[in-house]
Amino acid sequence: MGRAALTRKVDFPARPCSISDMIAMLPFPDIAPEIFSVSLFGTTFALRWYALAYIVGILLGWRIATAAVKRPQLWKNNSPVMQPGQVEDLLFWVILGVILGGRLGYVLFYQPAYYLSNPAAILQLWEGGMSFHGGALGVILAGLFYTWRHRIPVISTGDMVSLGLAPGLFLGRLANFINAELWGRPTDVPWGIAFPGGAAQYCPDVAGICARHPSQLYEALLEGLLLGGLLIWMAWRGGALKMPGLIGGTFLAGYGAARFAVEFLRQPDAQFVTPGNPLGLAWQVGGWGLTMGQILSLPMIAVGVFFILRARRRA
Repeated sequence: MGRAALTRKVDFPARPCSISDMIAMLPFPDIAPEIFSVSLFGTTFALRWYALAYIVGILLGWRIATAAVKRPQLWKNNSPVMQPGQVEDLLFWVILGVILGGRLGYVLFYQPAYYLSNPAAILQLWEGGMSFHGGALGVILAGLFYTWRHRIPVISTGDMVSLGLAPGLFLGRLANFINAELWGRPTDVPWGIAFPGGAAQYCPDVAGICARHPSQLYEALLEGLLLGGLLIWMAWRGGALKMPGLIGGTFLAGYGAARFAVEFLRQPDAQFVTPGNPLGLAWQVGGWGLTMGQILSLPMIAVGVFFILRARRRA
């Protein structure tokens, strides 16, 4: 979900900034990507905000899923899809799916040529490079394996897992912001951020300091707070867990739609941007096109809508 963290130094332009420059953007907060670091035996071990976001997000997701299965009245026929102990067992496979799927998804979807030439770099997770779409696919495959092995209903398990994903998305996007990565396109909106680093400040059409959309925060609000809050309300107040597939379908369609929309304001990965393709479109015809994030989001929206209609029809 993130690229390697950028340096914190801002390359300021030669000309002085005007008052309008100062008003039209916000400074990047002085927050180090590392919470703390310890040197032992000549090796430095650091806890980064990104790692903490994964850990806390997984723990919160586990607690939400456990709380749901402890309330039989939320489920169809008052029968939870699994017991709390089984949620803990499934957690291991979910973590494995997130890590392996997220990394392999980034390798295959975003930089296949580079990693084919440098296969050892695939294992260098500390350098950044995780794909949400790859991680989602990894979680789905892990869930399918677990439910097949223990003969547990697949669709309801997907609903339970979907309930717990929003906290990780919210915290992960906040960590992307702290890391000064995955920023948005140049903008003149008052809340534009002057992200540090030469890459963020390279805006050929901007005279002066380059302000960019804080697209990480947009995604944190849409994918984390709004979508997560909607799913919790649907499960605890709307009886959605009694209609297998409704929660999972809403998550897929909701995340896909939010990501598709934010992609219009998000700077694409550098490997997609060329002089003839400044918008970084991975597919285009006649001047119109889609970014890689939008291409990967469309199947999620389609599958999500399918499960929503299927759940409501069967209900």
